[in-house]
Amino acid sequence: MSIDPMTSPAAPPSDILILSNGPGEISTWVRPVVLALREKLAEPSQVRISVVLSPCANASGRETEMARRLPGVDRVQGPEHFFSFLLSCKTAANWDWHPHGVVLFLGGDQIYPVVIGKRLGYRTVIYAEWEARWHRWIDRFGCMTANIVAAAPDEFRSKCEVIGDLMADVQADRQAQQAVGDRLGLRSDHELIGIMPGSKKNKLSVGLPFCLGIAETIHQLRPQTQFVIPVAPMLSLDALAQFADAAQNPDIRLFEGATTAELIETGAALPRLRTPSGLEVLLWPNHPAYDVMSQLQFCLTTVGANTAELGSLGIPMMVLLPTQKLEVMKAWDGIPGLLANLPLVGDGLARVINRAVLRQIYKEGRLFAWPNIWAKRQVVPELIGPLKPQAIGAQVVSYLDNPEALRTMRQELRSVRGAAGASARLAAMVLEELRSSYSTDAST
Repeated sequence: MSIDPMTSPAAPPSDILILSNGPGEISTWVRPVVLALREKLAEPSQVRISVVLSPCANASGRETEMARRLPGVDRVQGPEHFFSFLLSCKTAANWDWHPHGVVLFLGGDQIYPVVIGKRLGYRTVIYAEWEARWHRWIDRFGCMTANIVAAAPDEFRSKCEVIGDLMADVQADRQAQQAVGDRLGLRSDHELIGIMPGSKKNKLSVGLPFCLGIAETIHQLRPQTQFVIPVAPMLSLDALAQFADAAQNPDIRLFEGATTAELIETGAALPRLRTPSGLEVLLWPNHPAYDVMSQLQFCLTTVGANTAELGSLGIPMMVLLPTQKLEVMKAWDGIPGLLANLPLVGDGLARVINRAVLRQIYKEGRLFAWPNIWAKRQVVPELIGPLKPQAIGAQVVSYLDNPEALRTMRQELRSVRGAAGASARLAAMVLEELRSSYSTDAST
């Protein structure tokens, strides 16, 4: 049973400090947990929610602004100031801290809440997606699965509780969905296909023209298809359109069949990218875009948190990793990821590393899409290699021609995503720890 620490009139002002890092964590972890915290607080003004970001290999550079736009977040510090904060617990803006608080880990390295919680004198809670560490020094663990609890040392197992998968709480706004079809101009015979080529330059320079080429192939074979790009948060339309312009994006020439496009903006209509053949790909600028994503019949996507969001919404997808530009892939874990992201020499090292990593991937059958990782098998197709837009387009059409295959994919996606409610359970855990800090203070 969750306990709201703010039901007592004697409860003092408090802080909840959320530690996070990448765009996926902000969208699929921080956002639903902050909403759940605000919903559970009887006196929201008594609790200040701060977000401190740490550096992330998958960062787009827009994470600080993403976090600032989250409803319910009071203040945000960007990753460039993180390590000085870790060492001193002083922010760049010299934030003040209330005597009572909780440090909540939602991305980064699990040692961070240990250090920061100790320095601030706050209780600590970790959301453990795959493993829980530092059991002795952390107060509570909200675990995605029972395996994490079972792996904890006996003496600390009572600190661990299975709460489920935060990504399963991705939900579309049912009311907003009703207006989506009208705004997109969808007819009953239209098939809406999503394109999610990423948010960072190294993905967009390859992914956008490549996916536009796929869209043209699909549309030639199935004229009833309509396409939409849920534009990544903090990515301007002009910046997106540059990657479809051959004069500004030399990577377009890497792909036979990749397509250019120009940005069209006309009054109240949705903006769009128009290809030389006249195909128009609508641009959906609102974020989060779950209302439009929930209406997709299929989606072309790169790897990342977007595969978790699509999976949680039960949207069939194809995950694409074209290897014509090997230096694009720099998000490996550990030493390979560090080397691939070194300035000046990073691109060359990335090519060498990626050749070796790809050989290992083919050998081991490594999975990249989150639904496949959850299921430990290919629920949705992952295609890696020197891919060609025409061939991918034909494969997508084969899925669209087979409603039973799409229905099976949707069912499997729903079965692996887990039950919703993890964010509410984690929020309750945080508030229980906050209440414990009041009780401890009162007893001393």
